[in-house]
Amino acid sequence: MFKFNRKRIDKVGLPPGTPVYVGERKEEKVKISIIDFDETQCQEKEAKTVEECFTFKDSPTVTWINIDGIHEVDIIEKIGKNFDLHPLIIEDIVNTEQRPKIEDFGHYVYVVLRMLYFDEEAHEVKGEQISLILGKNFVISFQEREGDIFEPIRERIRNKKGLIRKTGADYLAYALLDTIVDNYFLILEKFGEKIQEMEERLISDPRPETLQAIHKMKREMIFLRKSVWPLREVINGIERGESSLFQKATYVFLRDVYDHTIQVIDTVETFRDMLSGMHDTYLSSISNRMNEIMKVLTIIATIFIPLTFIAGIYGMNFKFMPELEWRWAYFIVWLVIVIVAIFMIFFFRKKKWL
Repeated sequence: MFKFNRKRIDKVGLPPGTPVYVGERKEEKVKISIIDFDETQCQEKEAKTVEECFTFKDSPTVTWINIDGIHEVDIIEKIGKNFDLHPLIIEDIVNTEQRPKIEDFGHYVYVVLRMLYFDEEAHEVKGEQISLILGKNFVISFQEREGDIFEPIRERIRNKKGLIRKTGADYLAYALLDTIVDNYFLILEKFGEKIQEMEERLISDPRPETLQAIHKMKREMIFLRKSVWPLREVINGIERGESSLFQKATYVFLRDVYDHTIQVIDTVETFRDMLSGMHDTYLSSISNRMNEIMKVLTIIATIFIPLTFIAGIYGMNFKFMPELEWRWAYFIVWLVIVIVAIFMIFFFRKKKWL
């Protein structure tokens, strides 16, 4: 948080369009990978210099340029200058706290969204910002770090599976969006399993650790909702924008992505309601357990009140107390105490308090 605020402070007073990297500091070098393809051929390589990307700007084939790492601002600026990107777009690319959105500049479309994945070791959702630039014959993707969920798309390009080699750059952009949205379902499936486990623990043995797990999941759900909810506007904006970069055939697939986005949002809202209900259930369970404890203690105290009264009377040190001289007084007092206790227990059972 300190680094983030420092970077925000560094941007104060700068002219609009001044790129300043906002995010975690990284030491890794920026990795640039290029896949150039059409229906007959596919060329894949890793660029050693940023200038190797420039030749693909006006290529008749479809080119996917993927940049892993946006912390080296000068490289992002060079790419933006060569592909005629607006300075404000460059500023948004290097700012990792952007809200998902779409910007149509005519000769290219800019889309920013969150790519989420589930960390199996930490058992939590992590994510990063990904920016997509769709041009006439190219797609440029900017990622915060190396490693993504797009390997199935690369395999489809290499092995010529589906329509991806037969269509244009707009279909490639759709495939990237579709993969990101489909990965949300995998995350929600993990959430569903965790919620089911917590429900079972909540019913059988509610503990403070369960409440902490519920609060943690509620925070993760808020993070997921913040990442997913604006995506509905993004996909809807693409459909309503009628950009010349998207072919009519691609809009059918985009509507399918929109439907998936609505399903994800509905599932997120359902999980949020379930977690809120689980929180209330936990508090009710603890309250009921406390009430049961207080009920038992109250019954025990109530039974012993008359017994204590009897013992208190015969514990007084008066000289003239007629029962003290009786031969069977001790046993009679015990008999009275037992009868009173049995009567009260019978009375509580009849009232269904026991």
